[in-house]
Amino acid sequence: MEPDELELKQARERWADTTLQRSLERYPERADRFITTSGEPVRRLYTPLDITGDYSKALGFPGEYPFTRGIHPTMYRGRLWTMRMFAGFGTAEETNRRFKYLLEQGQTGLSVAFDLPTLYGYDSDAPEAEGEFGKCGVAVSSLRDMELLLDGIPLGEVTTSMTINSPAAIIWAMYIVAAERQGVPMHRLGGTIQNDILKEYIAQKEYIFPPEPSMRLVTDTIEFGSRELPRWNTVSISGYHIREAGSTAAQELAFTLADGMEYVRWALDRGLDVDAFAPRLSFFFNCHNDFLEEIAKFRASRRIWAREMRETFGAEEERSWWMRFHTQTAGCSLTAQQPEINVVRVAIQALAAVLGGTQSLHTNSMDEALALPSEQAVTVALRTQQIIAHESGVSNTVDPLGGSYAVEALTDRMEELVYDYFERIEARGGVIPAIERGFFQQEIADAAYRYQREVDEQKRVVVGINAYQEDEPLRIPLLRMDPAGYETQCARLKQVRDDRDSGAVGQALDRLRIAAQGTENTMPYILDAVRAYATLQEMMDVLREVFGLYREPTII
Repeated sequence: MEPDELELKQARERWADTTLQRSLERYPERADRFITTSGEPVRRLYTPLDITGDYSKALGFPGEYPFTRGIHPTMYRGRLWTMRMFAGFGTAEETNRRFKYLLEQGQTGLSVAFDLPTLYGYDSDAPEAEGEFGKCGVAVSSLRDMELLLDGIPLGEVTTSMTINSPAAIIWAMYIVAAERQGVPMHRLGGTIQNDILKEYIAQKEYIFPPEPSMRLVTDTIEFGSRELPRWNTVSISGYHIREAGSTAAQELAFTLADGMEYVRWALDRGLDVDAFAPRLSFFFNCHNDFLEEIAKFRASRRIWAREMRETFGAEEERSWWMRFHTQTAGCSLTAQQPEINVVRVAIQALAAVLGGTQSLHTNSMDEALALPSEQAVTVALRTQQIIAHESGVSNTVDPLGGSYAVEALTDRMEELVYDYFERIEARGGVIPAIERGFFQQEIADAAYRYQREVDEQKRVVVGINAYQEDEPLRIPLLRMDPAGYETQCARLKQVRDDRDSGAVGQALDRLRIAAQGTENTMPYILDAVRAYATLQEMMDVLREVFGLYREPTII
């Protein structure tokens, strides 16, 4: 131990034996367990003794490897994060109106939620879609729906994020063709498709095909995007849904990064140059209530990803080392009871995301535990971001909490936990074998059970749920969708089928089938089918026929 470290250690022991002890005798600490939301113990006091590694290797400067302090030298002094509110419900026309409203209110990027039939690759009028039209997002069954969804939106100027996974290639193709009809070529388009199929097997369960053909489709989009859409993020590797399923912060980060590295391996196996596609990989994280833990998670994510891309995968371009991520506040933390206080939860979570260095942010609305967001609620959520940006002062300096003994110690601990999970995943043969053996699913289930049990036993306080309850009627307005929306959607689908060239559709679907059966990139064939107005389900049924369906094994 260095002399100054020994001196500090002795000083800390003296403080504990004198000042602290006298205080505890007069004012004992609360009976609470001092743990993070994830269950990690939190020390009473952090000092330089709790921080490992030297400054240059562990922290460095913003905009320089290992990017712990941010990927840009000036961060928000140069440009604020993109304020990208998630929106989608009912018909394309209804969601288009919401998009335009949000842009008028100062939103700086679009983010599209799709309904359940769309997420599973069914047309709105399919028997499998009955009762689910427009409930958790907008219905998109054909190019015509996408054209209406984006009507009047300047696609050459606005970036768009789309939360779509199994049918991602098809929905992306619809967006590309809709932009073509606006006169915007694909190389000018900027945005993101989530396209993260691995987390579907792990947490969200909106998979359709088995893992291998699903990964082939993802790799097709990575290859096509790196060649034709240089401004588009072809995969948004998502920890959000892993966290919503009940994981800890460390599990969210470890499983997400493991998925990201698996996509890199598949792209490399395709023969792609890592520096040709890695700069367009992005990430999507949850931000929960534990303020310091979440900030530590974001800072650790950058350091780990930079190291793995440089040292494991041999990326040479600095942009390939960047961890660029979008953040959404934690939907699972919102309560139907006293929904107004969700505004406070969201504000704390959003502030943590900003202090953690996010590039893009969605703030949940106060009413989301009850319904899709109302116009009033979504405006308050957007204003929350704008207040943080323009009134709080936290955007004036880069990484304001960098150097905090507590934050740095928590960041180091987060990194340690993540690498422990990497070893456990590798011991099971890698990501896909670990999925098939139920490893990720069991880890998340155990964490969710522990957390809920702590709430039920009142070892954790959740305001409005197990403490500070009220028995008051609901006081906020809820969204009401167009009751005739389903009939409008089905009539439009019928019109599309009546008006199109059915022979051209059949030929395009046949060519897609042949490509899927072979090894060619499927994107050009999907684009041709979209241009012919083949519907989402028609294209997905071709892929179902070729690839088959996945049934999750029962894990006992």
